[in-house]
Amino acid sequence: MKILTDLLSTDYGLMSLIVITVVLVAMTTVAIYVIKKSSKH
Repeated sequence: MKILTDLLSTDYGLMSLIVITVVLVAMTTVAIYVIKKSSKH
């Protein structure tokens, strides 16, 4: 598949993959923090 080849082999593909990973990790961290904070009340 051309999309996966571009994503993993080009510099802009790798940068977008890094950005997607960072965003997903940040969203997960914020979600866990909010759930823990809301369950204490």
